[in-house]
Amino acid sequence: MPDLATPLIAWYRGAARDLPWRRPVFGAWGILVSEFMLQQTPVARVIPLLEAWLDRWPTPAALAADPPAEAVRQWANLGYPRRALWLHRAAAEIRDRHDGVVPRDVEALLALTGIGDYTARAVAVFAYGDRHPVVDTNTRRVLARALEGRSQPAPPSKRDLAAMAGLLPADDVDAAIVNAAAMELGALVCTARTPRCDACPIAHICAWRAAGYPDTGDARRKQARYEGSDRQARGAILRALRESAAHELRQDAVASDWPDAAQRDRALFTLIADGLVEASDGFLRLPRGASA
Repeated sequence: MPDLATPLIAWYRGAARDLPWRRPVFGAWGILVSEFMLQQTPVARVIPLLEAWLDRWPTPAALAADPPAEAVRQWANLGYPRRALWLHRAAAEIRDRHDGVVPRDVEALLALTGIGDYTARAVAVFAYGDRHPVVDTNTRRVLARALEGRSQPAPPSKRDLAAMAGLLPADDVDAAIVNAAAMELGALVCTARTPRCDACPIAHICAWRAAGYPDTGDARRKQARYEGSDRQARGAILRALRESAAHELRQDAVASDWPDAAQRDRALFTLIADGLVEASDGFLRLPRGASA
């Protein structure tokens, strides 16, 4: 296997963005919150909302003490608002199971609501400095091109973790940098549509470049359009409730001007099923839950 670690480390030290969660004093709770927010949401949209979130809830216990409706409201326009509920539940679990301290162990992290393989390893590596492979969408694309000569990665699998583990240096600090560098390279240089191979620190050992940049197809699942989708209808309902004074409105007043009444009703049903909206006596409200 080619040595990708050395050029990645050198490149990252000069090219990495100054992002809040990369600063040494950010802490495990801040990193956990950032990982929840960054799932399918651009960095630029996350940063101001992350800072506001941590100003309001600087610890898991602080978030858990407020009702889940406040978490959903504070989530604002980050999208996929179930993440706000999952983060609220995870905060309560951290408070109740771990004395308010974000756990370090990957298995303990995986046992928290809303945390999967990527987030658990990201917290263990970037908050605590442990040595694990961390693989996100950007990393998979870098691995697919550099090691397999593919234009786009295959669907996620355990092979990705094994491939990344094989690239990590023995030193824990260097291993964390390589994890971060692979993600940063995929985000800034080895992008999905317009890779900047002339600026790539591993272009000289990239299998895809050596093969002449073949188009090997794209097996990734395509995301449905947002405009006119059920997701947009769900967002309109939640936005109306967030913006109401008491986070509560009469059901017939919520998104009453939505052009497709059947779609609006379907979106509302799924919001109730997901626990993001509560309905009673003709009113809709954001979830109240337990406050302590």
